[in-house]
Amino acid sequence: MNHKGKVCVTGASGFLASWLIKRLLSSGYHVIATVRDPGNAKKVAHLRQLQGAEERLCLVKADLMVEGSFDKAIMGCEAVFHTASPVVAAELDPKTEILKPAVDGTLNVLRSCKRNPSLKRVVLTSSSSTIRAKEDIDPNVPLDESSWSSEELCETLGIWYVLSKVLAERAAWEFCKENNVDMVTILPAFVIGPSLPPELCSTASDVLGLLQGETQKFEWHGRMGYVHIDDVALCHILAYENQNAEGRYICSSKILDNDELVSFLSARYPTLPIPKRFKKLDRPRYEFNTTKAKSLGMKFKPIEEMFDDCIASLVEQGHLSLL
Repeated sequence: MNHKGKVCVTGASGFLASWLIKRLLSSGYHVIATVRDPGNAKKVAHLRQLQGAEERLCLVKADLMVEGSFDKAIMGCEAVFHTASPVVAAELDPKTEILKPAVDGTLNVLRSCKRNPSLKRVVLTSSSSTIRAKEDIDPNVPLDESSWSSEELCETLGIWYVLSKVLAERAAWEFCKENNVDMVTILPAFVIGPSLPPELCSTASDVLGLLQGETQKFEWHGRMGYVHIDDVALCHILAYENQNAEGRYICSSKILDNDELVSFLSARYPTLPIPKRFKKLDRPRYEFNTTKAKSLGMKFKPIEEMFDDCIASLVEQGHLSLL
């Protein structure tokens, strides 16, 4: 195998980061992976078991909220894949508990990037929600990377996660412009696929809930883009490896309304107690223009494959029974 350079992945024990590390290792990269507690065997065991991990994976302690704590991990790396987002407690005061940590954590990582002379590029994981929460959507014109969600609308609706992603990405662009840091951002839709960490993250547990007949979490999704976790990981790597890559990249395979999603799921997996329908939300109809990601070589996996892989993984890990 041809050994590639040394790269850093933040928030390594997470759903997406774990899969990204798996792909990076299989491509021959040396990976420095940051976690808040490398000694927490339960949280990192799945990373140590990855193919190539013994030779080319190093776990380093770093905390988004501690200034300079990424210096050691990032120094000497050619790429930094920043996927970590702060772990958020109860929403008593969203501005201090969600918005500020999201921005501060991102800038903390970018300051460490700036201090690293070996750095070629930062690939930041943002979200497709940063482009679709706005009022003036023309249903006939697919949204592209030039679109930004309305901060005012996010605040009015209290969608703090979306606002945190918008503010963090905007702050990142500003910092990189001022400090001459080469950055691209990936905007994934709702990520579906196998979970490597044994504990399910909120995304994976929302999907599990839906497959078990719950409507509560998905109810407010309304119309949503879906994408296979492997495609998101690959898109990060292509955006790093392609010298001409620049700006933002929407990473989404298919957009479905809730009712379309459940009718597809119940037809495909008839033994699961999937909800029949959802109450209609007054949401704008939109599509995504993913030409830009496809120009990197992305060919998105279909919705069937993402859910087949996701369900097989949930069954294998004992979270779901297909009886």
